[in-house]
This record gives sequence, structure tokens and C-alpha cells, in this order.
Amino acid sequence: MQKKADKLALDINRYSGRIKPLHGVNNCPIRFGEEKIPEFESAGIPFVRTHDSGGPYGRGTLIDIPNIFRDFDADPDDPASYDFAFTDIYLRNLVNSGCKIFYRLGITIENFYAIKAYRTAPPKDFKKWARICEGVIRHYNHGWAEGFHYGIEYWEIWNEPENPPMWSGSMEEYFKLYSTTAKHLKKQFPEIKVGGYASCGFYAVTRDGMNDFYRSFITWFDEFLIYAKKERAPLDFYSWHLYTSDLDELITHAEYVTKKLRKAGFDRTENIFNEWNYIDKTAKGYAKFDFMKEIPAALFIAGAFCRMQDSPVDKAMYYDAEPSRTYCGLFYFPSQRVTPAYYAFKTFNELYKLGNRIECSGIRTRNIFTLAAADEHAAAAMLVNSGKAERKIELETSASLKKAEITLLDKEHSFSLVKSLLRGHILTLPQESILLLRIPLKEKTSGTGTHSNCCEPEKENRQNFAGLAG
Repeated sequence: MQKKADKLALDINRYSGRIKPLHGVNNCPIRFGEEKIPEFESAGIPFVRTHDSGGPYGRGTLIDIPNIFRDFDADPDDPASYDFAFTDIYLRNLVNSGCKIFYRLGITIENFYAIKAYRTAPPKDFKKWARICEGVIRHYNHGWAEGFHYGIEYWEIWNEPENPPMWSGSMEEYFKLYSTTAKHLKKQFPEIKVGGYASCGFYAVTRDGMNDFYRSFITWFDEFLIYAKKERAPLDFYSWHLYTSDLDELITHAEYVTKKLRKAGFDRTENIFNEWNYIDKTAKGYAKFDFMKEIPAALFIAGAFCRMQDSPVDKAMYYDAEPSRTYCGLFYFPSQRVTPAYYAFKTFNELYKLGNRIECSGIRTRNIFTLAAADEHAAAAMLVNSGKAERKIELETSASLKKAEITLLDKEHSFSLVKSLLRGHILTLPQESILLLRIPLKEKTSGTGTHSNCCEPEKENRQNFAGLAG
């Protein structure tokens, strides 16, 4: 039993950087008859990665290069060679919802490649494939072929080439495709960011007994960095994946990636964690997909947001947010009602909207995670209790708590306002809950010297693999 309240200090006058865009996702509900995705707009989803969009083979219509450029022998300079119809609507709905696109150039995973593989072979002409990708970028960023001016910044070259359902070529062939494409695209569009390769991840770094297949992911990473450096291939970001229930493992992998990048001389390459989800180790078979939607997953997600804020991860994108997908934790299917896991994203977004991280310190309990943010008008703190006992928290802050509001997510509350958890400066944090404390502030006066320019908004012009089985 807790003998005395934990102390939590919120320093609303001390900004310490920006809240990172960690609540990105992969994909979205398919709603061709609508103009936007209201749930994404409400949760402020900052980035949507377009990999495995629409289901097997991209529904034959979405995102994938073979869906957009159906005849590889056609002319990549001719607009008639491209079929953008459904991808146009898919991306329009995301842009209308306030999301930025993180576009994966390549193919959807073919989980049943052992029966027959359709698109996993390397393109027969790497230079032409790069020109086809150029046409896609020109359409969405420069209005070509009756296109748009979306200013899509991130372009990812393939996904998980270490994984047979994604790539049947050799490691060296993928490296050549990457280098050829990255160089060509950066020459044509120096303002964009190119990268890859959406690695399967580094399970062998933290887990004993991994077989040669898992250990090969490390070899791929090492050899890729050597090749990219030798060939002077642009690498604006490096992307990687992990499916786990262990937050310490997540942070260890993030640190591993950045350490490797810096050691190889890629000092400015972004660390982008663009497939992740909660895998309950106790769940058997398909039951693990049910757990992805519920309170245990929500607690893991919110805890991950808190931990990643202090990690080398620059951006994160959860897999997955398409309701029919087994890995989708944000929607029930077929109703498309949002889940407890969705509300972890919505809670974090309240901090992201405020922008400036503020000092939030004092609690040392392993099962409690905290993160706080503020602007001139309001402050907010997210408190996550993944333990099975409620905690009393004594808040230490110069801000008045008289008009503070509390929103709670637990087994009885779905992101609901509650009034009974704050008494003076003592906050009750229920077991297995995510609590959002909102504090209105008076207009801050200038000249205090506590808010530096570094806090200005950024200027922005298979079991453990995410699959489609089921």
C-alpha cells in the first residue's frame, strides 16, 4: 500500500524542447465516398505512412508502384502510363484530415509468397523504376498529370527487403536499387527526404536464441551503411520496426539505430520508427490482435510516447490504423468504432498541440510514466499508470489548479471528463489508467528568459512482422 503521495513537479515556466510527432500511423480507414477521416483529424495524427494500404496487393489500385504504373514497358514520361485514380482519393482524405503523407515507394507485403510471388522480384530496370517514382512525386508535389501540390517530404524506398514476402532479390540488388533511386530522386527534387529501408528490426540485439534469419537483419544494416557511404547514396532518414510489449527493448533498439548511424558517419540521418505495436507475450494465436485494441495496449502506447520523447526517435508511426487489418489497434471491425488504444493517441495529441515540453519530474515508480507540455494559454500533463494499484500524486506547480480539468481512460472511462480525482493538489491516478490533466494559464509576460528559440515550431515545407494474413 502507498504510504504517502508521490510528488510530481510541473514547471510551467521552463520549456525543454518540442513534443515530437510520435503519434503517426500506417494507413487509414478506406472511405472513398467521404472527404476526410474525422477520427484522424480529432486525434491530430501528424503523419500517415502508406505501406500495405488497402490490403493484399494494395487492392490492386492503391499506392504500390505496380498499381500506379501497371505496364513496366510503358513510357514513364507519359501521364497516360499512370493510374492515380484511387490513390488520389486516398491521399486527399488524409490531407483534408490534417495529416502529412509518408509515402512508401514499392509494394505491399505478400504473406503467401510461398504459394506464388507476384511483385517481390527486383524491378527489371532500376533506372526506369527510379523515373517512375519521379513521376509519382511530380504528380503529388508539382501538379503533373492533373496532380497536386501536397509538398510530401518523406519518400521511403521499399519496405523490409530482408523479408522474403517483400523482396526475392539479393541484398546487393536491393542496395543498388536504393542507391540508384535515392540519387535520382534527390537530383530531381532536392527539397524532399529519401530513405529506407524500413528494416524488419533488431530482435537479435535484445533477445536470446534468435535464428540466422533474425540475426541477418543486423548484417543487412551494417552492410547497407557501408554501401550507402561508399556510393554516397543520400540517406535523409533510416526507418525500422519492432513489435514488442517491452518499453525498455523499444528504447534499446532506438539507441542502437542512432549509435550505428552516427558511427558510420550519418550524423544528420533521422531515426524513424515506422512500424510498431503491442504484442502480448501471453496471448495465443490470433488473440494477440484482440489485445492490441484494449487497455493493456493503450497503456503500452501511452508509455511508449512518454519514453520515446527522451529517446533518439525523431518520428514514429504505429502499425496499423486500417480497421480490417489484423494489426489495427485503433478501430473495432466491422463497426469502425474507436478503441481504448485510439484514445492513447488522442490523449498524447493534447500535448502535441501545445507544442512545448515542460519539465515534469519527481516520480520514480517503474509503472508510472509522465509527460507535460504548455503554450501561453494552457498546460497539460499525461500520466500513465500501468500498475494494478491506484496512486496518489501530490502536484507541485505555480499554476492554479482551481479550473483544471481531468480526462480519464481506464476500463470504466473512455476519455471521459471526471471531477472527483483532484482534491487541492492531490491527484488520484487509478490503476491501469491514462489521465490527462489540463490546466488553463494566464497570459505569460515576456522577458522572463525561460522560453528560448529552440522551442519554436519546426519548419516543415510471421509473428513479429506486420502482415495481412487473416
